[in-house]
Amino acid sequence: MRIAGISAFYHDSAAALIEDGRVVAAAQEERFTRRRHDARFPRNALRYCLAEAGIGLGDVDYVAFYDKPFLKFERLLETYLAFAPRGFASFRRAMPLWIREKLFQKDLLRKELSALASGVPWEERLLFSEHHLSHAASAFYPSPFQEAAVLTMDGVGEWATTSVGHGAGNRLEIAREIHFPHSLGLLYSAFTYYTGFRVNSGEYKVMGLAPYGDPRFATLILERLMDLKDDGSFRLDQRYFDYCTGLTMTNARFDDVFGGPPRRLEEPLTQRHMDLAASVQAVTEEVVLRLTRAIADDTGARNLCLAGGVALNCVANGRVLRDGRFERIWIQPAAGDAGGALGAALAAYHGFAGRPREPVDAQDGMRGSFLGPSYAQREVERRLGAAGARFTVLDDASLVARTAAALEEGRAVGWFQGRMEFGPRALGARSILADPRSPEMQKRLNLKVKFRESFRPFAPSVLREEVADWFELDEDSPYMLLVAEVAEGRRRAPAPGDQVLFGIDRLNTARSEIPAVTHVDHSARIQTVHRETNPRYHALLMAWKARTGCAVLVNTSFNVRGEPIVCSPEDAFRCFMGTDIDVLVAENCFLVREEQDPALRLSYREGLSD
Repeated sequence: MRIAGISAFYHDSAAALIEDGRVVAAAQEERFTRRRHDARFPRNALRYCLAEAGIGLGDVDYVAFYDKPFLKFERLLETYLAFAPRGFASFRRAMPLWIREKLFQKDLLRKELSALASGVPWEERLLFSEHHLSHAASAFYPSPFQEAAVLTMDGVGEWATTSVGHGAGNRLEIAREIHFPHSLGLLYSAFTYYTGFRVNSGEYKVMGLAPYGDPRFATLILERLMDLKDDGSFRLDQRYFDYCTGLTMTNARFDDVFGGPPRRLEEPLTQRHMDLAASVQAVTEEVVLRLTRAIADDTGARNLCLAGGVALNCVANGRVLRDGRFERIWIQPAAGDAGGALGAALAAYHGFAGRPREPVDAQDGMRGSFLGPSYAQREVERRLGAAGARFTVLDDASLVARTAAALEEGRAVGWFQGRMEFGPRALGARSILADPRSPEMQKRLNLKVKFRESFRPFAPSVLREEVADWFELDEDSPYMLLVAEVAEGRRRAPAPGDQVLFGIDRLNTARSEIPAVTHVDHSARIQTVHRETNPRYHALLMAWKARTGCAVLVNTSFNVRGEPIVCSPEDAFRCFMGTDIDVLVAENCFLVREEQDPALRLSYREGLSD
């Protein structure tokens, strides 16, 4: 049985395909259109998934959509009625779109599918899953557990913002929910907006900014904005927010509580903004810990699965792991709405069709999350040649050796290998790599390669067999979704005068043997690299360790600020030529910056957006 899953029309549209319960392919639409967070129907992603399986859309038994538009429309109407007459302007703006498109989304989906495969009775093959059930299915079914508690947290689906469920075999049931407008995701987004970042894309910036601050506003959040119970359930005081009825996340009352208006994008970050970020992060961690502790106490479950946008908060995930209430934790790598496409397909297969769940024969059912397009060597050579690239073709051993040598020389390497990752993280297929031992590397990569804020941390990739030697962690973390501290023995004592620094001034202090991936609080967002899922990247790390004694590399996504991660060889070459990346390794093609035609140089700085 083949089932395609689709998420679309809000943000991060995606498509996925499963065959007899096995994940065949999954990708976000943005990677093909080069339009970040593309919300349109994922035609390109769906075509890719079908091509990967060698089938047409008519060969699919069902197409499952990741939420139920009528329930979402019901929530919109009830919210406006509950707050009337406030929010009429927002209501007036939203209604034409909802009535024209979203209320009739089933018809729109049938039209899109018919355009790709006419003559198919889509009214019989089109299924709809509830939003949080899609998240829960994406978390449980690909996990390595036959039984687990399931927690999903995000902004909002139809009504649910948080759900707690239980999975066993092929059964998945949602036991309880927290409903809109009470949302941990929207609370975090409110502070994302208030600190001057873009909602739905800037939340990870707030998380990265938090360690520079002091959580001095956390008590104020808990006293004024939130009624938090011991079991992690909560309510938000809507007098301080504007997302129900207005066009912004917060209002004047919120400004009064926290001492001023929201930061404008062009305004500099101050210590106050860092303290606000630290405060909402601390509150988020407290809510998640109370939720997971209550789940453990209530269910006795030893395994926990996580999904939803809040599950991308890897700092909170690390706290849950260290809390020890669960023996094992598994987090869906595409935890946000893109992963809902995969969850909808899995929910349809196991729930609607009642098909059994087979044990996985590897880490999990995601296959390292390498579920996107790949390009054969000859195709890479053809495409790079057509783009005007100058390159050398190397055998496997020479390629790994020359790449490790370039990294040792302090060069930034674009690494384009195998199938593209599904989800927001680069995991060694579409990555920029660098030497983590360099004290200057974080600043250089941020300002000259990624063109982004200097405070942003970088993540380490580490050999799975070496992770406990470098970090306070001895667990699988293949999807870069757990934060732990650098091992005590790898840290460096602060230099004279560094102890009195605070805020952003702490950025350039060397805190460990691997300063480029050590955040100001000694934390790191860790990716463990496994030979079974990414043998070439594992081989590179082995070669790097043999040369340097270091089993860690800087790994950041192969893109610049405002663009999606690269998908094709042309995307990779364009990014290479528009940044200060020194070397591009695309399959077995080795490209050096100095050897390229200067006329092909690009300038990415103009027109960059968040």
